[in-house]
Order: sequence, then C-alpha cells, then structure tokens
Amino acid sequence: MSFVTTRDGVEIFYKDWGPRDAQPIVFHHGWPLSSDDWDAQMLFFLGHGFRVVAHDRRGHGRSAQVSEGHDMDHYAADAFAVVEHLDLRNAVHIGHSTGGGEVARYVARHGEPAGRVARAVLVSAVPPLMLKTEGNPEGLPREVFDGFRKGTAGNRAQTFLDVAAGPFYGFNRPGAQVHQGVIQNWWRQGMMGSAKAHYDGIKAFSETDQTEDLKAITVPTLVLHGDDDQIVPIVASAQKSIKLLQNGRLKVYPGYPHGMLTTHAETLNADLLAFLRS
Repeated sequence: MSFVTTRDGVEIFYKDWGPRDAQPIVFHHGWPLSSDDWDAQMLFFLGHGFRVVAHDRRGHGRSAQVSEGHDMDHYAADAFAVVEHLDLRNAVHIGHSTGGGEVARYVARHGEPAGRVARAVLVSAVPPLMLKTEGNPEGLPREVFDGFRKGTAGNRAQTFLDVAAGPFYGFNRPGAQVHQGVIQNWWRQGMMGSAKAHYDGIKAFSETDQTEDLKAITVPTLVLHGDDDQIVPIVASAQKSIKLLQNGRLKVYPGYPHGMLTTHAETLNADLLAFLRS
C-alpha cells in the first residue's frame, strides 16, 4: 500500500491510478468514511483518461490512528502532503460532506497559493458552517451533534449502521429502494477508522466556520447538493456557499439524499465530467 508521511509524522494512505501525465482529480471523503467511498467516481474518471487520487483522512481508513490533529487545518495540510508528494498540478479537487470542508480549506490555504489547483467541487458539503449560531440561524442545533458524539462514544457500531440505513442515503424515506450492500459498505468503512478521530471530527465538521475559505477561492467551483439532504441542510450550506464564492455555480438535485454520489452515481458522474470539460 502507498503512504506519505506528513510534517508531523502521520502516515496517510492514498490511491493513485491512471496515466501520470493526465490531469489529476483528487477526491476527499466524508465522515467517518475512507477513500473507498469514491470507488464509483474513481473508476468512471479513470475510464475517461484522468489520473485519479484519493486518500484516507488521518484516523480514517488505512491512515494512522493518531490521537491529535483531527481538525480542518490538519485535514487540509495532510491533503497537501499527498499533492506535494505526487507533485500534482492543474488538479481538480472534489470533496463530499466533511471532505467538502477539507477541499475549501485546502484550496484557500494551500492549493491556490501553491498554484496547484485548477477547479474545485463541493458535493453535499459542510461549509460555510453547520452549527446553528446567532449569526447562522439556518444551522443545526448543537444537540444534533451531541447526539452524534453520544452515539460514537457509546455504541459506534450501531450508530454507524443506523446512519447508513436511515438518513445518509435517504433509505428512511417512504418507497426508497434500500441497498443492503451500500449500508454494509458504509459501516465497513466507518469501523476501519479510529473512534477518537471520529469523535473529534464531529467538532471539525460542525463548528468550523469556513466563510473566509470560500471567499478566498477564485478557481471555478461547482456546488452540488440534494434538496432532501437530511445530514447537511441545503439552506445552511450550498445556498450560502454559492453567495460567498467568487467563481461558483450551483446545481440542486430535487429529492436527492446526502449520499447521492452513491445512490445517483450515474447522474453525478456525468455532471462532474461536464464541469471538468467546460
């Protein structure tokens, strides 16, 4: 397996498929998953001639289960370590959910200053801020995230099963077509990671204000969101993000859930490809 060691000594696992001279696409996964969550996209874009790269966030998947650094600053710096190690240039960075927050911070603080990023995509992403505050009344109450903390600390295995079988993919909606393999794969990815990383990560994805990150991004940025997202409400995320981005475009999918990259991969892949070629 392939690893890169960060400046603070953390081993980050990554995949790197495709021609070395092709335009690279870097995929950033959500909480509490791994780079495996991008299988449908990596195979699709590999088949269209791109170089595809994805890493497991620290504490997640096959990366080192370290105690510290489970915050957006370290997430972005770890992604940059992978990019520098592979010397990726003219790259497209695509992030889902928490990975969207990672992309926003990476592009603003590393990718654009280093001249290594061409475009960005935020899919069902957490920016600018998920937590409900006086200045962000559209956000979710702290009690929602405390519930995730309680579940992660008390019975992580059952909590992960419940999230995957319910709101993440919209399998709790009347008439939904439930895919047991998708549920089990989500659970498998989550249980590969560290409980400490997952617990700390809740604060990272819910309380990090990324307003300034979004304002700083100048590369073309596509924002994709389903209007039936039960995990990251569209009114607190995509609809606010598009107003902060200098060069953004928004596409909303009626009825699509948070995990639409899996449940509606064919549609999302086609739209992503169109954006990359536009």
